[in-house]
Amino acid sequence: MKKISIILLGLVMTFGLASAQEQAAHTEWKNQKYSMFIHWGAIYSTLGGVWEGKPVTRGYSEQIQAHAGIYSDVYGDVAKRFHPEHWNADSIVLLAKAAGMKSVVMTSKHHDGFCMFHSAYTDYNVVDATPFKRDVLKELSEACQRHGLKFGMYFSLIDWHFPQAYPISSSNSDPITPEHHEYNKKQVTELMTNYGPVSEIWFDMGSLTAQQSRDLAGIVHRLQPGCMVSGRLGNDAGDFCVMGDNQYPDYKIASAWQTPASVYDETWGYRSWQQHGPAADKAHEKLEGLIKVVSRGGNYLLNIGPRGDGAVVDFERDVLLLNGAWLQRNGEGIYSASANPFDTTFAWGEVTTKPGKLYLHLLQTPENGVIILPGLNSKISQVTLLSSGKKLAAKVSVKDGNTHIQLPAGFAVADKDIQVLALTCKDGVNITPQHLLKQATRLTRDNATPLYSFSGIDYESYYRSQVGDSWAFTVSKPANLQLVYSDAEKGRSILFTLNGVTKEVPLTGGTQQSLHNDPASLQWGPMYSTGPFWSGIDGTHGSLKDIDPARPWPNKDDKPWVLHNEWKNDAPIAFAGDRSVAVYILQEITAAKAGNYLVGFNSGDGIGVYLNGEEQLLHNNPERGGQQQDIVLLPLKAGKNQLVVKYYSRFAKETVAGINRNVPQVLYVQSLETPAKGNGKVETCVIREANPVSVHCNLRMPNLAVVIDSK
Repeated sequence: MKKISIILLGLVMTFGLASAQEQAAHTEWKNQKYSMFIHWGAIYSTLGGVWEGKPVTRGYSEQIQAHAGIYSDVYGDVAKRFHPEHWNADSIVLLAKAAGMKSVVMTSKHHDGFCMFHSAYTDYNVVDATPFKRDVLKELSEACQRHGLKFGMYFSLIDWHFPQAYPISSSNSDPITPEHHEYNKKQVTELMTNYGPVSEIWFDMGSLTAQQSRDLAGIVHRLQPGCMVSGRLGNDAGDFCVMGDNQYPDYKIASAWQTPASVYDETWGYRSWQQHGPAADKAHEKLEGLIKVVSRGGNYLLNIGPRGDGAVVDFERDVLLLNGAWLQRNGEGIYSASANPFDTTFAWGEVTTKPGKLYLHLLQTPENGVIILPGLNSKISQVTLLSSGKKLAAKVSVKDGNTHIQLPAGFAVADKDIQVLALTCKDGVNITPQHLLKQATRLTRDNATPLYSFSGIDYESYYRSQVGDSWAFTVSKPANLQLVYSDAEKGRSILFTLNGVTKEVPLTGGTQQSLHNDPASLQWGPMYSTGPFWSGIDGTHGSLKDIDPARPWPNKDDKPWVLHNEWKNDAPIAFAGDRSVAVYILQEITAAKAGNYLVGFNSGDGIGVYLNGEEQLLHNNPERGGQQQDIVLLPLKAGKNQLVVKYYSRFAKETVAGINRNVPQVLYVQSLETPAKGNGKVETCVIREANPVSVHCNLRMPNLAVVIDSK
């Protein structure tokens, strides 16, 4: 199935916020764009990545207790050496402010369980267990209020110090015992009660049940309605989704999201032996990260790791201040800006937008000094170099529906520099999408622009979820619209948005329509398997096109596929599961002629379905257990077709699979009340689930289509 990885700006929507206060907090949070993350702990920051006089090179330095194998009592004794004479909350907040950051998020408790706040539920905290005896989290919160920055906090859901915590594995994605969960609830209640307004709480790690995730999110929203909850709470209970560490997606996301980044990829907590290159090089690297994240519609959370004495590392300070100076000149193109409105990316850099404005972030000099903006219909009245405010003598012309900007002779972007051009667009920004369906007759998953989010039960199972479909199309005269769907979608409800007007539509069944196909004519070959492979749910381990089951896959050094004559269609197939592994099943289908066929699939923790190398279905199991059933309309070509199904196991000890042919070859046709305008101008259509459990959950309506009837 064809996938388009950029979505239209006007279609980026977020649903499910429960109140006007939460809606306002959501908007404020999205507009921040750039925030400071602080990994500072009384013990790991004092150690600075060194144990018994030697650098601990394995893992992040804030996790030195685990990586150096330090006994808990010996590790805890280090707190007695914590007296940060250089700690000053105001100086930290003022640094963040000078760096152009809009909020500060600090570790209230990391995996080691040591609390950097005064907790009533353990004396393993900065007030009771150190000679410093000051609540540094409260000091930072108050400093943020004094200086006009938002305040947030990190909270580890695992705890290496809590006696009733589940034994911690190497992945840190571990179940939370009932006793531990109650402890977490009490501490989160403290944090939401005693530290003033909190803009976000950044949960991390663990593998909670859905109820445990809902419990913690409920406490936060009840006590701090304006506080955003991070997606690493798990079970899609977060208000915003979080990318992997230092991960920069190359696609836009249709919900609130954030990339957490560190000045160094190697560590988050202070590392005394960390090597530093030129600060200007590092600043440029992180500035590019900020711009890329904002151009995809996200927020950037950049971390520093102060020393055990409370001082900020000079190198980190320099990096932040260099980018702060750049933001003073160019911040208009970052703060409160929306994502790239074009449905393409550009080799020369990134784009952000505001009403009536386009901001072109030039990471390098455009080829031949020419910038081409495809489909831009707006008249550009002015081109300004944002850093100076000076008008640029650029020549603007329109050719074949694209706007061309010829930069002045001699204009160049210097190495390690980023220039921003501000384009003023008369009468607003108007863009004809590149992926426009002209004279469209049918809107399907194959020609849709996907709306993405980031979903998962826990850190080990997050993947890019598809939460909706969108289309831009034209028709020359008014047209009636019909929904077509299968039993997989029947009984559910969708939010159907046509040209900006949204209606909830229950999929009640409509008129039955038999598919024009002949299932009895299909020849189903034997089944093969390969695996298990260590895996996440998304992605495949190799190409799924033109597989030869007699040859090793995916590489020449791997094992060939295994033939299973004992496996049959329309019957369950059981095989052993394990933590975060995948097994692939391959079956060949021969069709006398091309046609569409409904095929059923059974799965457990997650499934990916691929036909002739093209993705047809991908989702996890938000219920965390039991079996799932799917029905997918497969477009078989005449001759041989290769069906590959990836079965993902995150929790199950045994996975039950199945490929089922005995599926009624029936679709349902349901008329919609609102017609397409049909005036030849661009129209838009968006489909999302109505009242989803979470805005991050996969849509799972692979056979839903819109028929445009202009007769």
